[in-house]
Amino acid sequence: MTSTAPRVVAVAADPATETESTTRRRVLELVASTGPVTAGDLAERLGLTPAGVRRHLALLEEDGKIAVRRVLPGRGQARRGRPARAYVVTSGGQSELQGGYGELAAQVLRHLRAAGGSAAVAAFADERYDALVERYAPRLTATDVSERAEQLAALLSADGYAASVRPGPATLVPAAQLCQGHCPVQHVAEEFGELCEAEARAFARLLGTHVQRLATIAGGAHACVTNLPLAQPPATTTTPTPEPAGRTTRH
Repeated sequence: MTSTAPRVVAVAADPATETESTTRRRVLELVASTGPVTAGDLAERLGLTPAGVRRHLALLEEDGKIAVRRVLPGRGQARRGRPARAYVVTSGGQSELQGGYGELAAQVLRHLRAAGGSAAVAAFADERYDALVERYAPRLTATDVSERAEQLAALLSADGYAASVRPGPATLVPAAQLCQGHCPVQHVAEEFGELCEAEARAFARLLGTHVQRLATIAGGAHACVTNLPLAQPPATTTTPTPEPAGRTTRH
């Protein structure tokens, strides 16, 4: 992985025909998909002025839809040496993106759990993500894990997950991170973790590699983050312990 920015392309709309609420929605969606993100980055992606974007960000922050997270070292500085304000979506913002079906779905799963126990909920979650694997698998044509992850992110984004692939931390084993800035089933997954577990297993099947879920929106993070190892860990060699002097090895 050579780029440190998520590969998300935002198409600028015509400011003359776009309403204030539509623009604010686009800002919220892009914060969800690329956050933590600064006003300058958003303005460039959306084709808007930085001042206009900051106005929308201020209103979204006032409404509790987004929150400020300071930029990490190395991501750039604002003027006069101040850290740039980087934004992430909040639980309230996720709720707005999700729509009003979360509580109905939760009620259905509560009824299922009452009738069949936790095993019934787990079976439902597996069946749901089996269908996702069946739908996505034929469209993942790359053999390289990182390229398959990019294809998977594109499919997830088309289904409303605001997904991107970002470089993983610098370790002995190179890795990428599949990030989902939006979870359409967030409020249901907060109560039924079986959904998150089944999704991670589906990703492992689709990518053909072990995956590790590092964070979830349902667990309070601003994004779901799944670590994807891109290579096998280096083999370790052991040095045989020398026999003590005078001891004869019996065969």
